[in-house]
Amino acid sequence: PARPEVVAAMLPWLTEHPGNPSGSHAAARAARRAIDDARDHVGLLVGCLPGEVVFTSGGTEADNLAVDGVVRATGGLPVCSAAEHPAVLEPVRDSGGTVVPTDSAGRIDLTVLAEVLTAATDGPGMNAALVSVMAANNETGVVTDVAAVAAVVAEHAPDAVVHTDAVQASAWLDLPVVVRGAGLVSITGHKFGGPKGAGALVVRAGVPLAAVLRGGGQERERRSGTQNVPAIVGLGEAARLMVAERDAMGHRVGDLRNRLEDGLVAAIDGVRRTVPDGTPRTPGVAHLCFDGIESEELLFLLERDGIAASAASSCASGAQEPSPVLAAMGVDRVTAAGSLRLSLGWASTDADVDHALAVIPTAVERLRTHARSVQSR
Repeated sequence: PARPEVVAAMLPWLTEHPGNPSGSHAAARAARRAIDDARDHVGLLVGCLPGEVVFTSGGTEADNLAVDGVVRATGGLPVCSAAEHPAVLEPVRDSGGTVVPTDSAGRIDLTVLAEVLTAATDGPGMNAALVSVMAANNETGVVTDVAAVAAVVAEHAPDAVVHTDAVQASAWLDLPVVVRGAGLVSITGHKFGGPKGAGALVVRAGVPLAAVLRGGGQERERRSGTQNVPAIVGLGEAARLMVAERDAMGHRVGDLRNRLEDGLVAAIDGVRRTVPDGTPRTPGVAHLCFDGIESEELLFLLERDGIAASAASSCASGAQEPSPVLAAMGVDRVTAAGSLRLSLGWASTDADVDHALAVIPTAVERLRTHARSVQSR
């Protein structure tokens, strides 16, 4: 949910200040100042200059702009990992780019990446223009070493731009350090207490980027369209709060996540953590696979008891298809069919974890008992 401070910051721009920031009158100037303040806060969150912040409608638009904008500007082709969000994977594939496999944790295979980039540089017909990797995976929370990826790119394709989808990382990781090697960075507000439909693409100085949305020339002609002032103000306020509170929140939520996972593993037979032990990951995701159940049935039972969970990405329009992220990690379809993704955030409490630990084991056992009775008929 949006944080109360964010809602309070947005409300005046919905009800009292109607100025279009592209205008020249006093109300327009006030709106521009509010946007500039938000740009400052986002710049501090990500570790960039305010003028490098391009406001978008969210993470999907930011990812699309990163991939399509560099491809249009350079004529080259994009590269990404097989575990990326569809907002990266689909434009990469549509552009004729290359998808690189991952290791068992879902991180891009650096050896294969180096081979792909070397072949693109030395061979005819393909010039790698962009390499895109998630800072933290949207399904599992696994953290990618963006600096290591940037080092491979610098060595094997020095003209290519590194883009990182930091949507899932922005609430938990020190972005100025984590994404330092990336020329393009995507974030969105609703992952850290901001409003839905408000995001940004950081475009570092000198990065070639052609606009995808063209018209009035807003955002320094990198993303045209009348700015959504209330949403941008909310994004800025959420970023301000995140800079101040990220470390403390990460420790608190990480403790909740660990208690949740440990409790479920102890209470239920045939359940395992999806991410290999010791893999760096963000505090906000618990991802488990349960033997002998179907995720869709489990989600139905959990919803009846007040638990909103997911089997894969929360961005897949409700479709319960096998997760391409788990497939990239080498998780077989049978195991993946019993996967469960539980998300925690700033509003999560000990009572939420207690409720989940009471409800989920009962639901799993009910489904397994039903499956056994069906098999015995």
